[in-house]
Amino acid sequence: MINIRKLEADLWESADLLRQGSKLTSSQYCMPVLALLFLRYAYSRYKLVEAEIMKNRPSRGGRIMPVEPSDFAAKSALYLPREAQFDFLVNLPDHIASVGLKDKGGQPINSLGEAVNNAMQLVEEQSAQLIGVLPKTYTMFADDLLRELLRIFNNETIDEIGGDIIGRIYEYFLSKFAKAVASDDGVFFTPKSLVKMLVNVLEPEHGVMFDPACGSGGMFVQTGDFVNAAGMNANTQMTFFGQEKVEYNAQLCLMNMAVHGLSGRIVSGDEANSFYHDAFNLTGKCDYVIANPPFNVDKVKSESASSAGRLPFGLPGVNAKTKEIGNANYLWINYFYAYLNDHGRAGFVMASSATDSSNKDRDIREQLVKTGHVDVMVSVGNNFFYTLSLPCSLWFFDKSKREENRDKVLFIDARKYYTVVDRTLNEWTEWQLLNLQAIVHLYRGETDKYQALLEKYNHDISEAVDSISEEALPFVSLLDSDTACQFNSSLAWLGSPWNNYGELSKNLNGQIEQTKSCVKLAEERLKKRELKAMRLAGDRFCNVLEEILTIIEEYNWLTEKFGNGEYQDIAGLCKIATLDEIEEKNYSLTPGAYVGVPEAEDDGVDFHERMNEIHAELAKLHEEANMLMKEILNDWETLK
Repeated sequence: MINIRKLEADLWESADLLRQGSKLTSSQYCMPVLALLFLRYAYSRYKLVEAEIMKNRPSRGGRIMPVEPSDFAAKSALYLPREAQFDFLVNLPDHIASVGLKDKGGQPINSLGEAVNNAMQLVEEQSAQLIGVLPKTYTMFADDLLRELLRIFNNETIDEIGGDIIGRIYEYFLSKFAKAVASDDGVFFTPKSLVKMLVNVLEPEHGVMFDPACGSGGMFVQTGDFVNAAGMNANTQMTFFGQEKVEYNAQLCLMNMAVHGLSGRIVSGDEANSFYHDAFNLTGKCDYVIANPPFNVDKVKSESASSAGRLPFGLPGVNAKTKEIGNANYLWINYFYAYLNDHGRAGFVMASSATDSSNKDRDIREQLVKTGHVDVMVSVGNNFFYTLSLPCSLWFFDKSKREENRDKVLFIDARKYYTVVDRTLNEWTEWQLLNLQAIVHLYRGETDKYQALLEKYNHDISEAVDSISEEALPFVSLLDSDTACQFNSSLAWLGSPWNNYGELSKNLNGQIEQTKSCVKLAEERLKKRELKAMRLAGDRFCNVLEEILTIIEEYNWLTEKFGNGEYQDIAGLCKIATLDEIEEKNYSLTPGAYVGVPEAEDDGVDFHERMNEIHAELAKLHEEANMLMKEILNDWETLK
């Protein structure tokens, strides 16, 4: 089985090592590398579609008719001239001038950088959406560096996996670059788990989707994935519009969409400044608005913003002297609501402070709550962004709420529910996202979707357990015969039925310990050169088992709170509040103000008894410390 996560990491590590060996910054490196990934995607798609076309290709005079650009357009694929095909570039000789290539203008091509620039130009000619988007700066790369990059991305495993693997790799590279670039204007990437949460709650099906601060296009990609996963075609079901002030980010967006097979209309530059322009005249026309706008923007010109409209609840606070808006968060909130049609849904990321900010913000929030269209509010903890550690909130509007929920809002405090990626980054896993979505389903009365999730848990856990023996084979193959025999014996529990997930968890934890024991045993019996591979295989197998345990933990987390599918308020996690309750709290939309704190678990220890024990322990430690200090002083006097 191919480890996709390892493939992503290996490709990134290889590409980044090349950058470190060059004099290029991450900013210089980002766009060209992502464009090479795009070209690799386009070539993979080209070869796949070409094979389909050639199956029933007519012939004339004994010769099969050559493929044409129109053949590919009919199948939503880019036609690639020979000079733009990835394998052509990979196989160019070191002395490129000897090939006699010429660019569009008839000038000779003398370097690999010029050849790649030409390829990007040829690709743009095949797609109106990509004109002016792809970089043509590859002459800043040394030919040997560029040749190595092409080799890295020419990995046969990519074609072996197929599907949307290059789209996944593109997103992985985007996330890594987002961390590395981190410039003021380079906030182009919204972490995938936040985007998926927005899309999961909105559940887009068809219609117009708009992102007025679209960055690198993550909202479009995840929406497309959601629609496609439901058995529909995102390009026929959805119409995508995006505004992005920073042209560089818009280029990333268009490439990202192209890699995922999506089309849309994206504008950038001054006309795409959402504070002052509704570039597509979409007010009141959107089925879905999804966005992660820049937070806490100041110095927005109030007169220009006012004349641009889209302010159903009025302007936020304006500095009387400068005529500027000091914090534009509620401009964005106005816009997101204004863009919706009479059944539209909106989901967006916003600074946590906006949920209970005062003065004009509070007045706007009151008007908003009274519409009955605020649907769900989610608090998100620290470290979900690559460049910021601040917490945030997810807001959801729904103009087509069920009648029984019109005077209610679901509050979820997810600040303590996440998975640690590393010291500076947290995320929601796929199962955690599904669990949070399940709470929303129960609030909406969609118990069938909750039951479907439970069935998915049971199916995936059973399937994962059934594959354990197969997953163990790479590890077993690297063990000596005696240790392998012992290890195989430890898997005997797989042949016996398990009655519940508690018993299964016990077996899995036991197997992890058995695997570690076998690693230590094999270390004493194998040759030194064999040890590294064996240890890695053992770690990977343990990771497989730990992933199953994680799924079980998430299943338990969900079912311990909501059983077989009945919503209930959970202290510290979720609460359905009425509009009257929200009014009582001065129209605060902070989830923590409603869900409260979880009840402390009774550990069976008497508080006063335990405090007396602690005081006694401290007194004893203090006495021992005094005695030790006396001994040190005595020794010091002796030395003097």
